[in-house]
Amino acid sequence: MKGYLILEDGSVFEGESVGADVETISEFVFNTSMTGYVEVLTDPSYAGQSVVMTYPLIGNYGICYEDQESAQPYVKGFIVNELARLGSHFRKNKDLKDYLIEHNIPCIQGIDTRYLTKLLRNKGCMNGMITTTCYKDLTDVLKKIKSYHMKDVVKKTTCLKPYTIGKGDKKVALYDFGAKKSIARCLVDRGIEVSIYPASTPASVILEGCYDGIMLSNGPGDPSENIEIIQEMKKLANSRLPIFAICLGHQLMALAHGFQTKKLKYGHHGSNHPVKDMNNGHVYISTQNHNFVIDEESIDKDVAKPWFINVNDQTIEGLQYIHKNIKTVQFHPEACAGPLDTEKLFDEFEKMMEGK
Repeated sequence: MKGYLILEDGSVFEGESVGADVETISEFVFNTSMTGYVEVLTDPSYAGQSVVMTYPLIGNYGICYEDQESAQPYVKGFIVNELARLGSHFRKNKDLKDYLIEHNIPCIQGIDTRYLTKLLRNKGCMNGMITTTCYKDLTDVLKKIKSYHMKDVVKKTTCLKPYTIGKGDKKVALYDFGAKKSIARCLVDRGIEVSIYPASTPASVILEGCYDGIMLSNGPGDPSENIEIIQEMKKLANSRLPIFAICLGHQLMALAHGFQTKKLKYGHHGSNHPVKDMNNGHVYISTQNHNFVIDEESIDKDVAKPWFINVNDQTIEGLQYIHKNIKTVQFHPEACAGPLDTEKLFDEFEKMMEGK
């Protein structure tokens, strides 16, 4: 069966439909990872988006449930150059095609993903439609595509009620804005008890819980739309408790201090992004998945200073707050999927809690 990708600029790509036979509209981004498609599919930060994989062959090791970053996939669509017919790996639970169909995710193969990626790089992220219908007139279709907007995606990805995992002397409250499960795992592996809370949890609940530290997770969407959450982050920031934040959490904490965010042209999505530690000049390879960054010009230098910067485009990848026990990063130190270069930041968070 033929499948079509229609972008808001009127570009039409034809390929073979190899996923669920459903029509969907979403924002399209590209991911430069060579592996880790299971983690990409199940990363809640992709809620409301479809992903174009730049690596030419996807699915060659199938799906392993242990690698999932959440209980379900969150991408709305998947575009690949070639989908492996059979996955080959001793940990495999299912082939990728069957997984996509099971979770009602449309996928097209046979598209020139190299050309498509260049188009998204040149024009920026665009809305688009995946369909098996060959539309002769795109007038109404393009109107629908252009009107699409991601809304309430944090509410759709956060947990419904609090729960606790792990045991340890130190206790951390983890705000779930659409958290990858590896964040909690990295804490539990260090002997920390982690209590995970919904994104709407009032700061007072956390501050009354006698926690040693607070972790703010990753998540999807435009950070500035989370007005109520930002107000609660202001209360946490003034609590003097150690706080470590990742991705969306990093952005929300910046907004709580009066800084501004801006949308990148095509975002950072992949497991091969270099970041530089401004404290020692070391460069690490990181996993990233975000469309928004902190506007450096909006940062009050008396409040915070850059901790990491992106080597490719010099954007802010981390902040250290002056006179506060708060550190935040834009990338993913839990590194699933991706290199383990920056997982040591969880050790740094543990040290932050020693002097709370």
